Amino acid sequence: MKKLILSAAILLGGLSMQAGVVDVANTMTETVKFQDEYKEVDAVPAAIKTALDNAYPGVKLEKAYVNEKKEYKIEITVRGEKSTVYTDAQGNVLKK
Repeated sequence: MKKLILSAAILLGGLSMQAGVVDVANTMTETVKFQDEYKEVDAVPAAIKTALDNAYPGVKLEKAYVNEKKEYKIEITVRGEKSTVYTDAQGNVLKK
């Protein structure tokens, strides 16, 4: 019986010695989103509306933004899916 108690004490003592302080470094990454200074507008040129209607049948314009270069950022909904399209003033789709 003494051997059983002694072996249990040694086993538990050995386990408690394994626990130690772990130094965890705080690694925080800062992310910065860069936006091309788009400003919200109420209306877009007719050429853009026509181009979007031809490219995406059933398109619904949600919001429109324009920057200094007269490039438009247009948030649209097509068949329930939201998307963002970039165009120029003539309605040509830009790759961004």
